[in-house]
Amino acid sequence: MKINGLMALAMIGCVGVLLTGCEAEEGPIQPPPPAPPEYADKHMPAGWWADEKIIAEGKEIFEGVKNIDVNCSSCHGKDGKPVKAGARDFRKTERMKLYPDSVWFWRISEGVPNTKMKAWKSKLPEEDRWKAMAYERTFGLKGMGYDVARQEWVPLAELGKPAPAAGATPVAGDGKAPAAAPAKDGAKKGKGGK
Repeated sequence: MKINGLMALAMIGCVGVLLTGCEAEEGPIQPPPPAPPEYADKHMPAGWWADEKIIAEGKEIFEGVKNIDVNCSSCHGKDGKPVKAGARDFRKTERMKLYPDSVWFWRISEGVPNTKMKAWKSKLPEEDRWKAMAYERTFGLKGMGYDVARQEWVPLAELGKPAPAAGATPVAGDGKAPAAAPAKDGAKKGKGGK
């Protein structure tokens, strides 16, 4: 009886180790290789990062509603948390910021070598691949879009605007410089306090 109990505990322990192994990290955060020339100049169509209709259509594509042969969520999870080992976790903001839109689009289109990520260009027209990507971006980069000129992810309100100059005074949402901080009581009244 004791041996059977020990065997059961050992089996439960092994299953636990296997299950936690499925949630392993994706490895060290490293920038992806640049997109090849045929994808390097491809970018999200203007206005699509913030277009709720496009994002909703992208969700249908991502979840396999629009095309039963394409279901991104079967690997990447409906919430961006992978359900299959090796799938990219779209919720990891710092990792996803390393992917310019052209590289992300390239990977969706052509797949990722030596992984289970296959090419989707034969199953999805270009427009649908961009829509799926607009939705995928909401998991870890919500409220952001890729600014081609700056070559970085920025808040949607900053898309297309020039990058602030180094050391420049930040601008408030109304376009004016922020008000100066109120002076401390001692500074207003002088050293004597009057």
